Amino acid sequence: MLEKINITQKDFKVETLPHKNVHYTPIKFDDEYFNRGDKKIIYNNILDTNRELENQNILTFERPSPSRELHFNPHETNVGIVTCGGLCPGLNDVIRAITLCSLETYKVKNVYGFRFGYLGLTSEYGKHVIRLNHNMVDAIHEHGGTILSSSRGNQSIEDMVDTLVKFNISILFTIGGDGTQKGAMSICEEIKRRKLDISVVGIPKTIDNDLSYIYRTFGFYTAVEEARKAINAAHIEAKGAQNGIGLVKLMGRHSGSIAAHSTLASGNANICLIPEIKFDMKLLCETIMNRFSNGKDHIVIVTAEGVGQEELYRDSEKNYDASGNLKLMDIGVFLKKKISTYLGEHKIPHTLKYIDPSYMIRSTLANANDSSFCLRLGNNAVHAGFAGKTNCLVGYWNQHFTLTPIKLAVDEKKIVNTGSSLWRAIEEITLYNP
Repeated sequence: MLEKINITQKDFKVETLPHKNVHYTPIKFDDEYFNRGDKKIIYNNILDTNRELENQNILTFERPSPSRELHFNPHETNVGIVTCGGLCPGLNDVIRAITLCSLETYKVKNVYGFRFGYLGLTSEYGKHVIRLNHNMVDAIHEHGGTILSSSRGNQSIEDMVDTLVKFNISILFTIGGDGTQKGAMSICEEIKRRKLDISVVGIPKTIDNDLSYIYRTFGFYTAVEEARKAINAAHIEAKGAQNGIGLVKLMGRHSGSIAAHSTLASGNANICLIPEIKFDMKLLCETIMNRFSNGKDHIVIVTAEGVGQEELYRDSEKNYDASGNLKLMDIGVFLKKKISTYLGEHKIPHTLKYIDPSYMIRSTLANANDSSFCLRLGNNAVHAGFAGKTNCLVGYWNQHFTLTPIKLAVDEKKIVNTGSSLWRAIEEITLYNP
């Protein structure tokens, strides 16, 4: 992954609400469990042995462990949860973890779920609020999607903060990707402007795993697992016909992470197309024809949805959704038509099967790995909120949970580094290397 090279420790500093933490925690653990601020997570896990250790810039993340002294009195605390953007495996798991940790561990007054994303925080949609309890969330982790529903689009920051004040929310948990967290950052600014005592803690949800300084977002491994099934199905279809072609389109607007990792996980893909590499239709078709000309009887192509959009939009006006994201044209349908036309013109008989599992992947139940991960993300988010941390995300780095300032995570997209060992491994097992 590509990260900035000019960051300093100041960029890793997490905001804390201004008033002192004076409430004693109800959690009863050994001293070692509590965060005393003396243990950090190292960002630079690879050191340059050609330089003196003391001259290297050692950067660290804060940890989201529980605090002995709490910023909020749990018995007077109202917690809010909102889920925004597209669906992702594990959303209900995170909602459940936050709810149960708030109610069981901290004994909070109320946990409110604001439905339909940030719309639920506006005065117009404010009636779409539910009070979450044990019975409501008991089995939701056994289902995909989100019981709070979701939406896209920009809402009035002032109006949303008014709603937080109306419901006397002390901690707001924002579950979403970069757009959601940029909104959370704006909410924090308005809270500071009004001098309100409200914490905002984000849980990074992006199936594309494209937030910077966060190694892994929940739902990603489930998506890779499901995508591998689609690739393997395409492989079987391709092998079942003369000059068979299996074409699979996967999610990945700016980042080809799902395509890259599922290509490795399957081992059956011959071509992997990602947005990070300039698309070349002619080279792609020539690669396919050369494979068939060399006696191979099938080929499997994996493409991320964001591939080739400039070419697809060449003669069309670009369209955008409510959040300002470009509405992607279907690269899968485009490839299917172009490849078939090219091979037909060269009189090469073939069969092409196109598989698009996108919505099946994002709406499925989280696997065991992701479900466990979501539980710990939710619990750590609650601990961070009660410690008075704000304008931050619960992240994951070097096998540890971290606190990451929202600004650091959303300043730029994390993309597949085509000079990395990950991409080198893909080049070693595939044919198409422009």
